[in-house]
Amino acid sequence: MVKIMALTKSQIVDELQSQLGLQRNQCVELVESFLEIIKRDLASGNDVMISGFGKFCVHEKKKRKGRNPATGEDMILDARRVVTFKSSGILKEKVNGNE
Repeated sequence: MVKIMALTKSQIVDELQSQLGLQRNQCVELVESFLEIIKRDLASGNDVMISGFGKFCVHEKKKRKGRNPATGEDMILDARRVVTFKSSGILKEKVNGNE
């Protein structure tokens, strides 16, 4: 059975605070700024690669035919952009315990 646990921004802030010895508000600002940089670049259509971690990629999906699962009604799904993530080899090895 897989245990699912979310890592929250607050936990990241706490970890940074304990490791770097900075004030909490400085760590909050650091985390928020880092995430805003990533969001801004993805919104611009750029991929974001973090060495040793992975790559966030923006993919264009075309308009397509779909179905409402509740009613079975056919519908057209609008074109949209989606973000995918591909982990680096280093991250894969760490997750699998092969450091």
